[in-house]
Amino acid sequence: MNTKFNSVINQDQPVLVDFYADWCGPCKTMSPILQEAKSILKEEVKIIKINVDQYQDLASEFSVRGVPTLILFKQGKMLWRQSGVVDTNDLVKIIRQHVN
Repeated sequence: MNTKFNSVINQDQPVLVDFYADWCGPCKTMSPILQEAKSILKEEVKIIKINVDQYQDLASEFSVRGVPTLILFKQGKMLWRQSGVVDTNDLVKIIRQHVN
């Protein structure tokens, strides 16, 4: 998974990674927000979800202590990161701010 993950976050296209867990209430709240953000941003950003229970190695590599944790990457560099729920408008604004 790590090689695949690294090849995804090392692209020119910005990648927003949502570290989540199935049992996490706020993570369930984030799902429709991410879908809405994706429908606004379209090809400006790629959004992927990483289940911290399935990929504990990735969660620990990025020191994910709480879920949801969102991390924005471009060409392998971490541009922004935040734990907790972020509303759609803020998320779109943050992503555009970092990638334009």
